[in-house]
Amino acid sequence: MTTPGDRFRTFEEFWPYYVKEHSKPLTRYFHFVGTGMALGCLATFALTRKARFIPLGLVAGYGPAWFSHFFIEKNRPATFTYPAWSLQADFKMFEMMLTGRMDAEVERVLREYEAAQQSAETTPPANGSSVAHSAESAERKTTDPLPN
Repeated sequence: MTTPGDRFRTFEEFWPYYVKEHSKPLTRYFHFVGTGMALGCLATFALTRKARFIPLGLVAGYGPAWFSHFFIEKNRPATFTYPAWSLQADFKMFEMMLTGRMDAEVERVLREYEAAQQSAETTPPANGSSVAHSAESAERKTTDPLPN
């Protein structure tokens, strides 16, 4: 089983995991509002040079997002494990929501995930592996958010 630190090697591998962790529309809405407020604070700082807008932007951005993970999506924010990719994904999701493409992206990722899960359940082990290997595979299905 892979660990969270080595599961994703590229942003392209991380993106479906991120999308799946934001499957509920209300979670995405909270992220959209938070990212918008954070960008507003950043713009205000750029115009006024008042440093108080930097921490305010962090609270405005992360507050609604983390609230939505803990109380709506009921999962752990990806920021804790993948801070840089999570920030990049937040901005990608923000842009996709602005252009009306995020709901379709969530549907696509969830369809691919479910197809991969079904394929893994119906494909017999190629090397006649033991029951121990099957148990390890079953454990991976319950702990890994997406198949490797």
